[in-house]
Amino acid sequence: MRNQVVSHEDWLKARLDLLAAEKEFTRQRDALTRRRQQMPWERVEKDYRFEGPEGTLSLADLFEGRSQLVVYHFMFAPEWEEGCKSCSFWADTFNGIPIHLAHRDVAFTAISRAPFAKLDAYRRRLGWSFPWVSSQGSDFNYDFHVSFTPAEMEAGHACYNYEVQSDTGSDLPGISVFARDDAGQVFHTYSCYTRGIDMVNGAYQFLDLVPKGRDEDALGFTMSWVRRNDQY
Repeated sequence: MRNQVVSHEDWLKARLDLLAAEKEFTRQRDALTRRRQQMPWERVEKDYRFEGPEGTLSLADLFEGRSQLVVYHFMFAPEWEEGCKSCSFWADTFNGIPIHLAHRDVAFTAISRAPFAKLDAYRRRLGWSFPWVSSQGSDFNYDFHVSFTPAEMEAGHACYNYEVQSDTGSDLPGISVFARDDAGQVFHTYSCYTRGIDMVNGAYQFLDLVPKGRDEDALGFTMSWVRRNDQY
């Protein structure tokens, strides 16, 4: 692999042309961000319960006193012995984030259906410290369309990424955002799935800068190259 080789003057001209396009993209992204922030909210009516290191928690408890909460829906079904390797790829960038988010009034946690003991063992194995709780026994994953019942999968009626999917597994990834008002009421403000979660994967953002990019086009499955960080 080698792109065209040119003089510095020609390289600089090409770079400035690209910079103009990058700046326009940044303006468009900023406008989209403002639109996302202005989305209407929906009230969370159910009393969801989660299991964490200190026992049972409510959705409001996950805010840890803050007014905003980001949830990463991590694929880890109760019967699995390991978490999803692709979600693990994403999670390798999460460790240092919560302390910084906390100083902007934001709490962060991952949530999976597997029992907390499995999550905790897997977290320790891969060297993670970010918050992670179990939603086992609640409707949380199903209501936010990242887990699907056997009946939904058999009928091909699973709703994921805001459309009916004819072929899904039991669990898929996503991100959901919640807000809490002064009275303690919790609201759902945003959720994204599939390519919508790319923006939080630091490794992919770096790969998008290099000449080969993600280099996944020739693979049978785009992320078939990914391994858990202790399996490369």
